[in-house]
Amino acid sequence: MRPELALLAAFRVELDPILELGDSPWGRRRIIAITGGSFQGPRLSGEILPGGADWQLVHADGSASIDTRYTLRTSDGALIYLRTTGIRHGAPDVLARLARGEEVDPGEYYFRLFCRFETGAPGYRWLNRSLAVASAVRTRDAVLYDAYEVR
Repeated sequence: MRPELALLAAFRVELDPILELGDSPWGRRRIIAITGGSFQGPRLSGEILPGGADWQLVHADGSASIDTRYTLRTSDGALIYLRTTGIRHGAPDVLARLARGEEVDPGEYYFRLFCRFETGAPGYRWLNRSLAVASAVRTRDAVLYDAYEVR
């Protein structure tokens, strides 16, 4: 049986400037606070609450391991915990332009996410048993991605 993808929501995750913690045994640690945002889809819409972050590692080859955790509030008031993990990589000059906050064509780099949800809200418990994948774009102050439920 072949899995199907169904649009879950389009996300706009607004970000604070990057905090560079420096090199660690696992890579260059960066923390990027999440300040808010929104998501809109056929079954899932609302706002992204401030307070989450991306605890990112940049590796020697310039690729970044993404590790975000944040809270969604749906348009009907339900709270949902969202964790994304993923990878972003590209040519060194492209990654340097992204790091400077320049607008870069998303076709010039690879940025993909895996999404897991957790909630006790009765109307959204189906998310606890769902996985989603996403293709993302980094702008100067946000990450934009369309998440697709894997059915």
